[in-house]
Amino acid sequence: MTKRSVQHLLVMSTCPGPAAAKEMAQELVMGRLAACVQIVPSVQSFFSWAGKVDNAAESLLLIKTTTGRYAELEQRIRAMHTYELPEIIAVPIHSGSAEYLSWIDDCTDSS
Repeated sequence: MTKRSVQHLLVMSTCPGPAAAKEMAQELVMGRLAACVQIVPSVQSFFSWAGKVDNAAESLLLIKTTTGRYAELEQRIRAMHTYELPEIIAVPIHSGSAEYLSWIDDCTDSS
């Protein structure tokens, strides 16, 4: 395992179901905004919205990207999303396999 400055992110976002999740995952990877998107097909979310507690069955996207691609990734998620306020949370990857992190770099290189 190698430790370096934060250059990589794990971004989480939920979608209303598997079809929307697959469409978003495919577009993010094809657009080189993400190296990999994993879909957790069924999560039950409980949340406060419009002054009440609500819940929904959703799919969770686990998106691997770089800090340099984050702004464009966030814009793309917002443009594709059906939610008024989509979940977009980025967690820094402080350490990991050097080979895997290099692979993320290669896959998201926009040049």
